[in-house]
Amino acid sequence: MYFYACRLTIPAVLSLSALVAGCSTTGGTSTGGLLSSNRSSTSAPYISALQGGIVSRSGVEIGSADRQRALEAEYRALEAAPGGQPVAWSGRGISGQVVAAAPYQVGSQNCRQYTHTVTVGGTQSVARGAACRNTNGSWSPLT
Repeated sequence: MYFYACRLTIPAVLSLSALVAGCSTTGGTSTGGLLSSNRSSTSAPYISALQGGIVSRSGVEIGSADRQRALEAEYRALEAAPGGQPVAWSGRGISGQVVAAAPYQVGSQNCRQYTHTVTVGGTQSVARGAACRNTNGSWSPLT
């Protein structure tokens, strides 16, 4: 079983909404945070591994910048948020929140079920799914 040690920092140049979650497994090496100062190179493998995330199954048309925010929120919820704690994101006329359940084991992998609620113009769409953590720190959705 893996236990995660996480630290949250707020870089001076980023707003409060861009919290950096630097996490590592006990006895392992640091995987770094998704929203670190070299954001584009750090976040790409994590976002790619989510394969569009469950937000892509919400049925809501989302622009690329907002989709990136939504996928980053999915990763942060899966990687570092306590079970039941929402990770919110917002864009232009669209917002959402991701809530992950407590982790559980499938073989040697940590997995989590999660819900992504997207709100556009007061209308909410909800998508549910599950993902398992890979050895490189990324999360892959269960299909």
